[in-house]
Order: sequence, then C-alpha cells, then structure tokens
Amino acid sequence: MGRRQTLRARHGGYVRRTHAGKPGEPGAPGRVLALDLGWRREARSAWLCGLGLGGALLLADVARGSVNWPRGGCWAAIGVTLVAVLWPARVTAGENWLAVRGLLRERRVRTDLLTRVRRSDGMSPRLVLRDVGGNRVEFDPKVLTANPLIWHHLDTGVRRARETGLLREGAMPLGALADRIDGEGARRLLRSAGLE
Repeated sequence: MGRRQTLRARHGGYVRRTHAGKPGEPGAPGRVLALDLGWRREARSAWLCGLGLGGALLLADVARGSVNWPRGGCWAAIGVTLVAVLWPARVTAGENWLAVRGLLRERRVRTDLLTRVRRSDGMSPRLVLRDVGGNRVEFDPKVLTANPLIWHHLDTGVRRARETGLLREGAMPLGALADRIDGEGARRLLRSAGLE
C-alpha cells in the first residue's frame, strides 16, 4: 500500500492534517480537479429544513406552554435527524479517481480500474461503480449531468478501463448517460449562442 506520512498544511490561519500516499491510490487524497457545484446549495437546504422543522415543533410547544428540557431535546433530535436524512453526498473527482463523501465517511474508486458500472432505478436512481480493489461508490447520476467536469474525469477513466479490458459490465448505462449529458451540453451551448 505505501507508507502514510502525516503532513501539516496551513490554510487561512488554521492547521489541517492530511495523509499522503502514493499518487493514484484510492486512499491517497490526490488533487481534486472537479467537484459538485450544487452540493453547497443542497447542504444548505438540508440544514434549513432540519432547523425549520425543529424550530416549528419547538415553537408549537412553547405556544402550548408545555415545553421542558426533555421535549425540547426531542424536537432538536428530530431536526438533526432530518438534516442527516437529507444530507447530500459530495462527489469529487481527480486524475483516475472519483470520491463520494457522505455524512460520516468518504468512499473512493479508481476510475481507470473500474470493473463494473450499473444503474439502479427506483425512487431515486443511483449509479454504482466498482473497481478492481472491491471499492464501491454510489451516487445520483444527476451530479454528472450538472457537472460536466466530473463527467469528463469519469469518462476518461472509463475509457482506460475499457482499453485494458477490465470494464466488462456497464456499457449500456454509461452510453445512455453519455448521450443525455452530450445532448444537454449541446442544448446549453445553443441556448447561450441564442440559436435555440
């Protein structure tokens, strides 16, 4: 795997610890070259919904005159639970890797070593990627349509995986996704040029 060393880097007055590994390792941080631009908006919405629900329940209790510490704690816990349920996954990509950070942890795959790509449809469609090392990420395919740079890094890695013969499952979902992303990109370009 490679030896990990603790590095200390200064950013704006505070110290952040990072771990350095071999470039390209799934555990190595690598340079983030693309990130989900809509993530902050979705995270803010999750916080507002949680605060709104917890605050409304607490205000209703105050209006009734029955508020006390255990009940207030219960309303706060309900608000925090709603934030946790609505918290969006943050998708980032770099050279030969894609990472999905949830509320508690980050999962990462090597895009040039993908063995399987599948789309699971249901209430919310998900794109599931698995690499040679058994690493697996799962995220909403809308992230790729909204962020062409993430799509570019994923597509570059997928092409390498196909060339080496590793990727055997997943041509259909990726082809459909590529057509949709390219079509939306062309429409955006035409719209910005005033031709649509």
